[in-house]
Amino acid sequence: MVTTTPLEEQLLELAGSVPDPELPVLTLRELGVVRAVRAHGTDSVEVDLTPTYTGCPAVEVMSLDIERVLREHGVREVTVRTVLAPAWSTDDITEEGRRKLREFGIAPPRTGAASGPVRVELGPTRTGEGGAADGTREPVRCPHCGSPETELLSRFSSTACKALRRCLACREPFDHFKEL
Repeated sequence: MVTTTPLEEQLLELAGSVPDPELPVLTLRELGVVRAVRAHGTDSVEVDLTPTYTGCPAVEVMSLDIERVLREHGVREVTVRTVLAPAWSTDDITEEGRRKLREFGIAPPRTGAASGPVRVELGPTRTGEGGAADGTREPVRCPHCGSPETELLSRFSSTACKALRRCLACREPFDHFKEL
C-alpha cells in the first residue's frame, strides 16, 4: 500500500481540479484519470495520468493544464507521466462526476463493467423498462426525463467515448458516455 503525505494529497487535489478538456463539466479527479502524485521535496512533483483510452487526443492538453495549475501553486518542476496500467474504466468516474454528467445532459456510463477483456459487439439499439434490450444490463436512461425507453442513433458522438441516443418518451437526443 502506498502512503501519501499531506503535501501529496494537496497536490493531488490541485491536479485533480483541472477540468477535462472534452467534458469541462468534470474535473480530472471526477473522471478518474489522475491516479497519483509523488512529491520529491517541495518543488518537484510527478503526476500519474491514465487516459480514458490509449489514443486519447486530450492527454497532451490535460498534461499541460496539470503542469500549469501546479506551477501556479509554487511547484517548479512538474512531470506528468502517462500510465496505461491499470487501464482506466468508466467505473473510475466518481458519483459526483456521474451526477454532473446527468445534469449536463449526458447519460453517465452504467456501473459494474466486467473486469478483464472488454467484449466488442454490436448488440441491441433500444432499451426499455425490463433493462437493456437483451435483458442483461440496466437501461440507458434519458438524462432529461429519466425514461429508460431510449434508442441508439450513432455509436459515436462528439468524442469516441460517447454514443448518440434519443429518448423515445420525450424525443430529446442526448449523449451517452459509453461503458468501458
